[in-house]
Amino acid sequence: MTKIQKIPNLRKKLINWYQREQRPLPWRLKVTLYRTVVSEFMLQQTQIKTMLPYYERWLCSFPNFEALAHAPSDAVLKHWEGLGYYSRARNLQRLAQIYTQLPVKPTNAASWQQLPGIGPYTAAAISSIIYNQAIAVVDGNVVRILTRLVNDQKQYPNSSAAVKACSEQAQDLLDPTNPGDHNQAMMELGATICTKHNPKCHQCPLAPHCQAKNQAPETIPKIVRKKTIHECVDRLWIQNSEALLLYRIPLDANQLVGQFELPAAEHFPQAAKTDQLLASYKRSITHRRITENIFVGKTDKISEKLKIDDNLRWVDWEKLHKLTLSGPHRRWVKALIKLSKNQSPQAEQDRS
Repeated sequence: MTKIQKIPNLRKKLINWYQREQRPLPWRLKVTLYRTVVSEFMLQQTQIKTMLPYYERWLCSFPNFEALAHAPSDAVLKHWEGLGYYSRARNLQRLAQIYTQLPVKPTNAASWQQLPGIGPYTAAAISSIIYNQAIAVVDGNVVRILTRLVNDQKQYPNSSAAVKACSEQAQDLLDPTNPGDHNQAMMELGATICTKHNPKCHQCPLAPHCQAKNQAPETIPKIVRKKTIHECVDRLWIQNSEALLLYRIPLDANQLVGQFELPAAEHFPQAAKTDQLLASYKRSITHRRITENIFVGKTDKISEKLKIDDNLRWVDWEKLHKLTLSGPHRRWVKALIKLSKNQSPQAEQDRS
């Protein structure tokens, strides 16, 4: 990868731009270790505009490591409901539990990476912002900026390979006297100016140094994307006058442990599924495109299954709001309740 030139000038322009244009985000207006850690966890796989309401509610309920460490796990997951990737919430609580018990607290990237849910990027962000450690963050935003600056035409097999290739360059560009602001400036530039699509090159403080600004910058970096996988899941809507039947994801599952969702048709004998299609929804999870068809189920065909599967639960209608459902399932249940009152739900595209 070609080396970036005139690094001192780049650093100065980047910091000056950041000091003028940075968004007044809550973890920047009041900087503490806990607020920084929470923001970094929430921003993994989630855009700022999506996570901001969750961040504020989270701080109201769990204002510090101690409060989070001692909170009921169900309450923690409930506060995370809708953000997706729930392992982040479990890791964040586990981190709080460990952190509060440590006799010597971590103060650098290497020690932070020993805690749950902390990878190289998050460790670098925390350590540079809070402890002024001169270590560069490297994520998709940073990769995009660096590869465009040198008009890098190399094709990378995956995002991890691109991050690895850019790490030395990112460290060279880092301002060692102000690493926290430098790293946040890189994040901000990638999120608001040097975007994946339609980059605002005319507003970029680094444009005079960018070799790709007139060379189709939106085509850089060149990363081979995973092949799109199309999936279809049939689910059942089984209700009575008092309750709705839901499926609780078991503790040995790889994802969404302990959350509730509409039961899949595969959980029941074929006879439990009718031909009455209530709704069909589409959603995306990374490279997967999932169609979920929800059919009316027969209550008289599930009694034996209920006896042997503890994860199938009748949930009273008035208690549904207390459960943790994934964001899509929460929306679907609300729509289908309206349908039961003769209001047709709108088919939707979900991003998870």
